[in-house]
Amino acid sequence: MTAPASSAVEHSSGLPQFDLGQWPGEIVWALAIFAILYVLFRYVFVPRIGGAIDAREDKISGDIGDARRLRDEAQAQSEAAAAELDEARGRAHRLAAEARAAAKADAVSRQAKEDEKLAMLLAAAESRIGEARAEAMSHVGGIASEAAQAMVARLTGQPASAAEMHAALGSAPSHG
Repeated sequence: MTAPASSAVEHSSGLPQFDLGQWPGEIVWALAIFAILYVLFRYVFVPRIGGAIDAREDKISGDIGDARRLRDEAQAQSEAAAAELDEARGRAHRLAAEARAAAKADAVSRQAKEDEKLAMLLAAAESRIGEARAEAMSHVGGIASEAAQAMVARLTGQPASAAEMHAALGSAPSHG
């Protein structure tokens, strides 16, 4: 009888997964664990992960929508700033044109005043020149008479009389 005891010991000393008698219990436990894991994954883990993924997609979509909205706002502000800049340039050009026109009108006015002053000075100078010429011409007869008397006295050696000089100068053509 020693043989059956040694066979039981040999049988029990092997690995249980290779013992065909133990397979039905292991299959039941494997199916139970599989079913429990399936239920946990199906109703707990996967929905949580799916919810996190959906929440992340919603967050990303919201962020993209916010970014587009902000981009549109920035573009609108940029267009408004460009319009304001164009308007400011237009005002600056108008102000510059008005300033140039005012400066030109002022310069024309000052030029007219200066021309008027110059015309008055020129008229006064011409009047003085005319008076000086008239005065000089009034002395020309006397100077001519004296010069003629000096020439006659030098050439003839005798002084000419005033009546002769008057007669000679009176018949001379006048240049005046």
